[in-house]
Amino acid sequence: MTMIRQNFEQELEMVRQDLVRMGQVVRDSIKDAVTALAKRDKALAQQVMDGDDIIDAMQVDIEDRCIALIALQQPVATDLRILGTGLKITTDLERIGDHAFDIAKIVLLIGDEPLIKPLVDIPRMAEMAQSMLNDSLQAYLKLDIQLAEKVCHDDDMVDQLYNQVFRELLTYMLADPQKINQATQLIFVARYLERIADHSTNVAEWVIYLVTGERLRKK
Repeated sequence: MTMIRQNFEQELEMVRQDLVRMGQVVRDSIKDAVTALAKRDKALAQQVMDGDDIIDAMQVDIEDRCIALIALQQPVATDLRILGTGLKITTDLERIGDHAFDIAKIVLLIGDEPLIKPLVDIPRMAEMAQSMLNDSLQAYLKLDIQLAEKVCHDDDMVDQLYNQVFRELLTYMLADPQKINQATQLIFVARYLERIADHSTNVAEWVIYLVTGERLRKK
């Protein structure tokens, strides 16, 4: 193996490891945002919002390195798929970070107003979405197609739970107009978590493409 090839493979592995680290930061931001909502912790919510700049910076760094490697090394076949999927995955991770930011912002909007109902299904959604993200990252790290496919199937359960949350909050809005504003905000939270699950599914689909070269779109 030539020194150039060895250095190139090291750079590829560093990109993969940094992408996983970015995913871990994003995963923690989801957890903190929902914890802030459940505990009415405005300081934690602000911390999540402030941390979004770190996620954005990680995205830019990874993208710049991928583009530089494509331009300088002119990779082909599997190497090119590694870099191409890296660019795609980092975009999904950045958008997940944006949704964590959005949830944290809602915590500040609700403020000290008492919650209209105990939070049960929204934390469940958050746990499921975090698990999906973690599994998709592990699938990427280990090139595990079966784990990636599991993530795609798990998305259906999050969709079902979102529909359940939406219907329940809608009944609160119809029964008491004074609860409309907060119920609407909680519906937004559930929607953001559903979208986080969608982006985690996207990551899993890119893993499948990375390994097989075939595009899979969840039906």
